[in-house]
Amino acid sequence: MDNEYSPVELAKGVYWVGVVDWNLRDFHGYVTPKGTTYNAYLIVDEKIALVDTVKSHFAGELIKQIQKIIDPTRIDYVISNHVEMDHSGSLPVLMRLIPNAKIIATKRGRDGLCQHYSSIGCKDWNFEVVETGSELNLGARTLMFIEATMLHWPDSMHTYIKEDKILLSNDAFGQHIASSHRFNDEVDDVMDDAAEYYANILMPFGSQVLKYVDTVKQLGIGIDMIAPCHGVIWRKDPAQIIAAYGRWANAETVPKVLIIYDTMWKSTERMAKAMIDGISATGVEVKLLNLRKNDWSAIIKEVLTAPVIAVGSPTLNNGMYPSVAGFLTYLKGLRPKGKKAVAFGSFGWGGGAVKAVEKELETAGFEIIEPGLQVKFRPDEDDLRSCREMGGRLADMAEGK
Repeated sequence: MDNEYSPVELAKGVYWVGVVDWNLRDFHGYVTPKGTTYNAYLIVDEKIALVDTVKSHFAGELIKQIQKIIDPTRIDYVISNHVEMDHSGSLPVLMRLIPNAKIIATKRGRDGLCQHYSSIGCKDWNFEVVETGSELNLGARTLMFIEATMLHWPDSMHTYIKEDKILLSNDAFGQHIASSHRFNDEVDDVMDDAAEYYANILMPFGSQVLKYVDTVKQLGIGIDMIAPCHGVIWRKDPAQIIAAYGRWANAETVPKVLIIYDTMWKSTERMAKAMIDGISATGVEVKLLNLRKNDWSAIIKEVLTAPVIAVGSPTLNNGMYPSVAGFLTYLKGLRPKGKKAVAFGSFGWGGGAVKAVEKELETAGFEIIEPGLQVKFRPDEDDLRSCREMGGRLADMAEGK
């Protein structure tokens, strides 16, 4: 069944022609409870350009969207800002309709497209390779291209419509939101969704984000609207999301502590709750996050702005609990910067979890601020007092004391 939506005009002759994926709940391991969109943009001028496509099984819907505005066979250019298949998947279908259209991409973009689609037409496609500052005149409008290397693939590029001051930013500045609305001033909690998106997708690339922001400043371009390839479009105060990316890329934090844990027979949980008591007594914000009751992607959003975390695990077979091990593997891939951590947990006849947690946290780039706290079987009052005291120390560190 087709989704119920129509093209949306962003500026005269510039249209959103994307699709809404209402039921997507997992995006390569990133939980997406709100679904997502795959945004493509059509620019109608003396020449016609389509910027990005959509996931392959939505190809028919993309073409129907375009047909509501023009005959798709009139498209002169397809701008491929990013090779990943949620944006390029419909390209083979589209190119069968417009075999003479030119595909605009970075060199890495061209190479990536040919690697992905070598058996279904790439050898017959007409490519033009561009780099930062390259321009394409469509008539009344000029497109300028900005390489966005590692935001979040090597091939990534952004397209800037000079006359309308619209930045088509592909996977930067997006969110995973399925909505009947297209703009940031029409939905709630968009900045929270953008933070979760950044934390789970772009956090490893903070230095590249800062380099990109500097490049945009050097180009001296004004930005009145940012149109990403996922989620809603920033038409109200787009500077807010650029500023947020700057803060996140610089690893700026707020005073808070996260207690991230799992528990087998509640001993590790009792330790965690005692730590909560110690932190709360100082007035510092604290969050208790059970790994089997909270989506990992939501926890990562909290890690983004937390200076200190404590990770707790019971010992199972001389090692970490499986959920803790899985989460720390996920966390390592995101490589948070400038953060501190401690480990804690319980064990029965033999330990092992706390040291294993510490090792994984160190590998992920965390500074281990003191030896891990572990108790045998169930924590007694002395153990719980130690947990509360540790909580107080974590709170002080979160405040920079």
